[in-house]
Amino acid sequence: MQVLLSTLNAKYIHMNLAIRLLYELNKDYQQLHWKEFTIKEDKDDIAKQCSEFDVVAFSCYIWNITPTLEVLKKIKQLNPNCKILLGGPEVSYDWKGIIELDEVDYIIAGEGETAFQEFLNNSSALEKVQNLIWKKDGAIIENPSAPMFDLQKFKDINPYINDVTAELYNKVCYIETSRGCPYKCEFCLASLDNKVRYLPNETIKSHLLYLMNHGRTIKFLDRTFNIKKDFTIDIFKFILEHHQPENVFQFEITADIVHPDIIKFIDENVPKGLFRFEIGIQTVNQKANLEVSRKQNFEKTTSIIQALQHKIEMHLDLIVGLPLDEWSDIKFSIEEVFKLYAPELQLGFLKFLKGTPVREKYEQHGFKFDSLPPYQIIESNYLSKEELEKITKLEHALEIYWNGKKTIRTLKYITENYSIFDFLLGLGTYFGEVSNYHKYSLTDIFSIITTYAEVNFPNDEVLKQLIAVDYYLHHKVKPQELFLNEIERTEKVSIIENNKLNHHKYRYIILPLNFNFDLFEKEGKIEKGIYNLVIQYNGTTKAEIIYNITEYKLV
Repeated sequence: MQVLLSTLNAKYIHMNLAIRLLYELNKDYQQLHWKEFTIKEDKDDIAKQCSEFDVVAFSCYIWNITPTLEVLKKIKQLNPNCKILLGGPEVSYDWKGIIELDEVDYIIAGEGETAFQEFLNNSSALEKVQNLIWKKDGAIIENPSAPMFDLQKFKDINPYINDVTAELYNKVCYIETSRGCPYKCEFCLASLDNKVRYLPNETIKSHLLYLMNHGRTIKFLDRTFNIKKDFTIDIFKFILEHHQPENVFQFEITADIVHPDIIKFIDENVPKGLFRFEIGIQTVNQKANLEVSRKQNFEKTTSIIQALQHKIEMHLDLIVGLPLDEWSDIKFSIEEVFKLYAPELQLGFLKFLKGTPVREKYEQHGFKFDSLPPYQIIESNYLSKEELEKITKLEHALEIYWNGKKTIRTLKYITENYSIFDFLLGLGTYFGEVSNYHKYSLTDIFSIITTYAEVNFPNDEVLKQLIAVDYYLHHKVKPQELFLNEIERTEKVSIIENNKLNHHKYRYIILPLNFNFDLFEKEGKIEKGIYNLVIQYNGTTKAEIIYNITEYKLV
């Protein structure tokens, strides 16, 4: 029986850890193979490659289930005798509608390690395969559940040993040190497994060392990496001892339980930029948190983020649509969290994942959600469809201007002087009226925000000048003169010569500002006056500001 383990990844840079683990655990099965695809690849080509096998096992998630089902139909058309086995979180719950499809023969619900091995060894006696859902004589059969897989069996297993090592460098390499989560957030699948189990410590470090030597970006899949203080510090120490210069490590952290010893260790030992922390704040509204069985101390979370952000790159997450979270609550959450100025702030919308309590109790709060993946909220007792549509426009502006790192200084200024929620909401709405959220140029980005500022903040010269500064600083090569004109040429030449700036090696733009940009950058304060800002271009890296020049402050 020729068997293929496969999946459709969201992007080429992603890798599926599950099929690699299953392959390594069963590598003695001589007719087992594995191959990944992406959701953007030609479905006919994927089906052609898969149809050559007797059994194809796909790993399924909300982001790939729809294209996966398209591929299955094509496989069956090419080879009706090919059997299809599905596994993964998207088919482990509410699987009835999936197993009833003609193109689906088997489903493994829950953890797949034990079930897949039994499937390979008992293909003619499927009733022995735990966790298996299958069809027999027109009836659907659900076999008994398997006990939790013993993670100690991963000893001496390297899931990436069969990858081309040179390709690991340009991909996101995933590593698993534990399974389960101690928390019970009702919108998250991790809440269904509250027993936290760890892989063998020597196996974790062996995997990690291999990925550090061959990869670059390493992402830990643990839902809360910092549950155990000693384990966290031990792994951090191992990374510091063995990491390569370009390695970056990303962890999911619960910030309000970070132990003081971890903070102290990071502050004293971890170099800036090596670690990224993904922190799910979700909402500042405590009523909404409690309604979904979530505990969080936002004040403590804030203090931890502020204590570590000089060393750690922070990625913060908010969820729109939680029960009891109304428009004013969402506005407050976005404004409070934005003030932390994390390099990335993801604004997600509540999704009703199969198996989660929030999906099962949706009627209690008047939730309506899309019946198709990713099962996103449409409306509720707390947010109308129109309000949610407005917030999606805000989210577009957030992605383009903040997460896209186009107008960082401008949005910091807005946050300190106006409502960042109202600004992004208005900007996102206007952007959609004059352009396409998914197709635009760099000039479009700055033209749109400039026009928006001129119409809505006509008397704020600092705002318009900051937009221009963000525009000029975003380039590596001296760009077209837009949004704010340079000082007169004779004055520019004089400043360059008096300060012995190397105009043969670099190019310069000198902008007239009516505020002290240096003070704003350092302290966020606006000191009015007449200043010249000198920006230098070297053609290879982003522009930089030249400070401390003669005649920097003219008045």
